[in-house]
Amino acid sequence: MYLLELGGEDDAFAAREAASAATGVDLVGPSVALADAIVPERVRGLAYTHRASDLLGRTDADLTSARTLLEAATLEREGSIAVRATDVHGESGVDTERAERELGQVLVDRGFSVDLEDPDHVLRAVFSAGRLEADALDGDLFEREDRRDGRAEGNAVSICALGWLAAASVRDFGARAPTDKPFFQPGSMDPLLARAVANIAGAKAGATVLDPMCGTGGVLVEAGLLGADVIGTDAQAKMAAGARTNLEHFLERDEPSPTGVSRGDWHVGRGDATRLPLPDDSADAVVFDAPYGRQSKVETHRLEDLVSGALAQARRVGSRAVVVADRSWASEAREAGWELEAAFERRVHRSLTRYVLVLE
Repeated sequence: MYLLELGGEDDAFAAREAASAATGVDLVGPSVALADAIVPERVRGLAYTHRASDLLGRTDADLTSARTLLEAATLEREGSIAVRATDVHGESGVDTERAERELGQVLVDRGFSVDLEDPDHVLRAVFSAGRLEADALDGDLFEREDRRDGRAEGNAVSICALGWLAAASVRDFGARAPTDKPFFQPGSMDPLLARAVANIAGAKAGATVLDPMCGTGGVLVEAGLLGADVIGTDAQAKMAAGARTNLEHFLERDEPSPTGVSRGDWHVGRGDATRLPLPDDSADAVVFDAPYGRQSKVETHRLEDLVSGALAQARRVGSRAVVVADRSWASEAREAGWELEAAFERRVHRSLTRYVLVLE
């Protein structure tokens, strides 16, 4: 079993993204989840999960319990160690520096040497206390008959989880901030969210991801860095050209991508999302960021017609879709033949809430 340390912004959404790199994801505390298995190279590409560790055990969120757990644990490793402790949101009240010292001493007493610079193994000690998000326990994704703790919605939890670090996500998103890209337009999606929706869509080597309203190409860049082949269209020639500039900049490089996989191939052209020039079942997934509260730039369409048409076309060319918008288009999605797998509301600022629909 594995310990997942989530980013702390939106646990339900982070857990859904983590499910693209792990199986049996189950939230057990604020920003802490367990998983039955992980794919390490995919963990490196996650946006809202920071680390995955081989679970050693879990107990209450206090240092005495953590020390007792470590003293009794079976340690099938040799070499040097370092201990890294964190108090999620500062809610457990545990002194993390003291925790690192005392847990490190337990390991020294059990025959390990300490190497804080380049250890053979890193023990993660995660202390988390508080209430689980209600959203994390609702909906199809999180309604599981085998809930490990039988928790009721919103229960207070206190947990310390210990694990040997197995994989960490590559935190290079700042290098792709929208304003730092060769082509920028206001309202561009930030790379963290773009990476997350690409993961949820299933972007990986061997997959083809389509964005029929690609804008500056942010989602396509992130999907391509995950190894997927990407296709983009946009109704505006300016946006299609700008997306090509960004994709060429980030995907046409000789060195491996930061996630360690080969970058995917890409194609971008001008096109109408309601009349895609693509054959049936030509993409594994479709992702798009619907226009926000304004008329479409496609002069022949109202916004409602544009989104409905795009959903219908997405259903024709792909079997999975992730839609980001400033409102829920769930009824239009169902009319287009989609089933709603999951839905999330993500507040951006006072006047903007983003809805993320996961469609099958």
